[in-house]
Amino acid sequence: MRGLRPPAFSSASRSREEPPPREVRSGAATRSPAGVTAAEHGSALWASRLSPRGAEDQALAGGIMVTEQEVEAIGQVLVDPKQPLQARFRALFTLRGLGGPGAIAWISRAFDDDSALLKHELAYCLGQMQDSRAIPVLTGVLRDTRQEPMVRHEAGEALGAIGNPQALELLRQYCSDPVVEVAETCQLAVRRLEWLQQHPGQPTVAGPYLSVDPAPPAEERDMGQLREALLDETLPLFDRYRAMFALRNAGGQEAALALAEGLRCGSALFRHEVGYVLGQLQHEAAVPQLAATLARPAESPMVRHECAEALGAIARPSCLAALHAHAADPERVVRESCLVALDMYEQESGPFQQDRPEQPRPPP
Repeated sequence: MRGLRPPAFSSASRSREEPPPREVRSGAATRSPAGVTAAEHGSALWASRLSPRGAEDQALAGGIMVTEQEVEAIGQVLVDPKQPLQARFRALFTLRGLGGPGAIAWISRAFDDDSALLKHELAYCLGQMQDSRAIPVLTGVLRDTRQEPMVRHEAGEALGAIGNPQALELLRQYCSDPVVEVAETCQLAVRRLEWLQQHPGQPTVAGPYLSVDPAPPAEERDMGQLREALLDETLPLFDRYRAMFALRNAGGQEAALALAEGLRCGSALFRHEVGYVLGQLQHEAAVPQLAATLARPAESPMVRHECAEALGAIARPSCLAALHAHAADPERVVRESCLVALDMYEQESGPFQQDRPEQPRPPP
C-alpha cells in the first residue's frame, strides 16, 4: 500500500530549535541504507502479507529507526475510525514490523473498533509478531463472546502462533467452544503447541514462506498423496492443514488446483485457510475458484473475505472484475476485504511488482 505518512513522519514539520525526540528502536531497528521510512516499511509489509518468503524478508530486513512521536502518529492512524481502512491497515503493518511493547499497546487499543476485518487483522499481526507480551490481550479477545467469531478465531490462532506453552490451558478450555470455528481453531493451536514441545529445536517457520502457520508442513512430497490428505474429511484437521502447507510450499499449478478443491470442503475454517494459502501461492490457476467462492452469498463471510484478499494478492487482471463486483457487498467484512484487496492489487501490480521474486520452487 502507498502513502501512509502521518504528519509526524515529516522531519521538516519540527522546529529547528526543537531538540530531536528520543529514538525508539524496535525489532531490527536500524535505519536501512536507503533511508526507508516507517510508512514505506509498513507498505512493503502489507504488500508482502501473502507473498513468498523472499518478499517479506526484504520488508522485514529493512529495519528502521523511529521516534516515539512517529510511533504515536502511526498508532493514532490505526485507532482513528475516520481514517480510510487502507491507511489503517498500513499503520497496522508498520507497527507489526516495528514490534516491541509500544506497537503491541497501540494494536491492542484497536480491538474496540467496529470493523471485524480490522480486528481480525490485529490478532493476526500480534500472532505473527510472536511476542508473549501480546498473550493477555489475545486471551481477552478469545474470551470475549461479544467479539465476532472470526476475531475470536484469529485470537486463538495467534496464541498458537506465539508458541508459548502458557497458552495451552486456555486453548484447551476453548476446544469445545459453541462456535465451531473458534473450537476448531483452538484444537489446531493446541496441536501446534504440543507439536512444538515434541519437536524442540525445530524452526517455527519452515519453507519458502515467512508466515507462522497453524501447522507445520507435512513431510510427504508426493502431490497426489498430499491432495488426498487435504481433501480427506475423516482425517484430523491438523493433518489436513499439514498437507495444505506442504502443497503451498511445493507451488505450481498442480498444487494450486489441488488446494482450490479444498474450497468445497465442509469446514468453514478449513475453507478460509485454503483461501489464505491460495493468496500466498499467487497462482492464477486458482482465480476461477476463488472468484466463484467470493460470489456465493451463502458462503461464510470469513471464507469470502479470504478469497477476496487472495484475489488482491494474485493481482492479475482476471481478479479485478470479481473484486469490483463485491466492493459494495451487503456483508461488511466482504465489502471491506474487497476494498483492501483492490489496494493490495495496486501494490502487487505496481512498483513493488518489479522487485517481486519468482514463485518458490519445491526443494530438490
